[in-house]
Amino acid sequence: MAKPPTNAELLSLASSVISIEAKALADLSDQLDPAFAKAANVIFATKGHCIVSGIGKSGHIGHKIAATFSSTGTQSFFIHPTEASHGDLGMIADDACVLAISNSGETRELRDLIVYCKEKKIPLIAFTGNRSSFLGKNSDVVVELPNAPEACPNGLAPTTSTTVTLALGDALAVSIMHLRGFSREDFGTRHPGGKLGLQLQKVRAYLQEMSEDVPMVRGNEKGAQIVSKITQGRQGCVAVVDDKSGQFIGMITDGDLRRAMADGFFNQTASQIMTNKPVTAHPDQRMSELIGIMVSKRISNLFVIENQVPIGMVHVKDLMQKGYF
Repeated sequence: MAKPPTNAELLSLASSVISIEAKALADLSDQLDPAFAKAANVIFATKGHCIVSGIGKSGHIGHKIAATFSSTGTQSFFIHPTEASHGDLGMIADDACVLAISNSGETRELRDLIVYCKEKKIPLIAFTGNRSSFLGKNSDVVVELPNAPEACPNGLAPTTSTTVTLALGDALAVSIMHLRGFSREDFGTRHPGGKLGLQLQKVRAYLQEMSEDVPMVRGNEKGAQIVSKITQGRQGCVAVVDDKSGQFIGMITDGDLRRAMADGFFNQTASQIMTNKPVTAHPDQRMSELIGIMVSKRISNLFVIENQVPIGMVHVKDLMQKGYF
């Protein structure tokens, strides 16, 4: 039985794999030509879906590319080439375009799809390492993959080829995002779930999930009333609003109360105790911006103000419970 490799040998092998793939990525970057820009413009101009297809490991990469397209403003879905040959070609509308992935360009499962696109005059973009292949010859746009060895010790398992294909797909998606003027706000509307989605949503959306009333006192209310309102609000603070207009003029925290504790405390008014011009938020801010402010300024809670009126409150403990951190 062969002696198992040492840790040092495994690290050396891993380093070699990464180096081979890194070189291929550098080669890909160097060899990009106008065909790439043409591919981006074809997809951008497509009224319908950009349909991605590939078999085996190329198919897995294709799934990811289609998902990235969809989440960045380009309508897209993946079709398995074998399923395409058994009826799913009907999913390809006349206003679509197709991105076919095959390093060799001779993948037999793709042939029916290629012929269909040719007959229906559906724009076909190829990611392939062989421009002279069946796929290359029958495509409207050919974006070539670099001629690089697979990182597999046997030179067989798709490793380098899938890495460069994935990078090429990312580059294409980002380029089309730029053509569309796709913004962070656009991205946020497509990612409402998870920590990323939560941070990209607007403060207004966050407040809609909060059922508690905003704890507040008027500027002329005194110590006992202030303590009662803070206790009832259970957030460690209250907003202070103008006696007549109801507009936000400050806030009182537990810390403000402790600092105000002295002879005559219960005769002091909220406007005398409050912090003037505290940090506040606007409902149209992104949650990521609000969280950044709270973290940098070490603020545990703040009020959301709209038209000079407090409409909600954000507390760091609630953010943590809801998964924003």
